[in-house]
Amino acid sequence: MISATIAQMRIQRDLTDAEAALAEALVKQTSLLATLLTARRDVSTKPFQGHLEIVRLLKSQQALLDAEGNLLRVHGGLKKIQGDVLGYVECPENEPMKEIKTG
Repeated sequence: MISATIAQMRIQRDLTDAEAALAEALVKQTSLLATLLTARRDVSTKPFQGHLEIVRLLKSQQALLDAEGNLLRVHGGLKKIQGDVLGYVECPENEPMKEIKTG
């Protein structure tokens, strides 16, 4: 069995890693989108070639944005649980949720 402090540290680490991974995935997909659009423009291809793949990539980006929003909600819910269990809410400096007030 682990202590509440150790659990808090592990959750904080894993949550930060998950948030960073989503942000990185969005950056990489955006880079891919730019590369695809540039290639389609610059390479002699048929009009609208690759259109379906670009649409699918954009849907994938939307799914990542939805996941990011849900993870933000998880983060907010965990802050509330932290306050209920430990009696305080503490986010590290430079943490996106640092500025969000808890109700």
